[in-house]
Amino acid sequence: MRILCSNNLVTLRESLASAISRFAAANVPSPRLNAELLLMFVLECDRAYLHAHPERTLSTDEQRRYDQALADRERGIPAQYITGHQEFWGMDFIVTPAVLIPRPETEHVIETVLERVRVGRAPSPAGLLRIVDVGTGSGCIALALAKELPNAEIHATDISPAALEVARANAARLQLESRIQFHQTDLLQGIERGRFDLVVSNPPYVGESEEDEVQLEVRKYEPRNAVFAGATGLEVIERLIPQARESLTPRGWLVMEISGTIAERVRDLLAGWEHLEIKNDLQGIPRVASARTT
Repeated sequence: MRILCSNNLVTLRESLASAISRFAAANVPSPRLNAELLLMFVLECDRAYLHAHPERTLSTDEQRRYDQALADRERGIPAQYITGHQEFWGMDFIVTPAVLIPRPETEHVIETVLERVRVGRAPSPAGLLRIVDVGTGSGCIALALAKELPNAEIHATDISPAALEVARANAARLQLESRIQFHQTDLLQGIERGRFDLVVSNPPYVGESEEDEVQLEVRKYEPRNAVFAGATGLEVIERLIPQARESLTPRGWLVMEISGTIAERVRDLLAGWEHLEIKNDLQGIPRVASARTT
């Protein structure tokens, strides 16, 4: 079923009802939410406008663009890549297929970092909190921390120049570009040793053996090297942990997102670190590992 009609314009109510039915038939998750999100994108309006003007008709061009957006979503393209935006930590981020789409679960990483800062830390020689976000992608972690910690010095690394371009664009849009220093590098290679009080990361942690368990749209459309780490899911983390130890100051913290599949193996890899803690997300799944150097 298509929204586009050659003879008659349709109302917002009719467009939404048709789109919701179409998504439900195609097993698109959350059909109403997706239909509303894409219509808001086409009309450049908010949800309140949709519900306040149900009899407003779509122009022929609006119908065409909405139908194209629906077709893209029906094919499995994530809504965030269609609209080019995703909300994270109360901020609007540009997202493209060059970067992983920020997830609500990753906000637990921000919460954990802020808890560690509140609890206290060993100050760096200059008395300034220094943080590096490894594998920054869209920049969502680095920029959320820049927002919450206005006096921190924040660095962000990524191996992908395309991802760094998106991160820099987000920093500029959010007027935080002066707060972040971006580095194109593999994890922490070339980064000054013993400099940082916090190393933060949402690294790839899905094993290729788990590929069939990952949503099709993630496997098909999100950057593979941001999702899959290798055969076991530990390959990137195994390299990150020793590099983080070298980059941290004494009593510095490593905070990283993980999955329940690898939680116990991550615990083993962090043996010898202090105050090791693995926190669950709202579904009770191990999500954030944190530990401190001696």
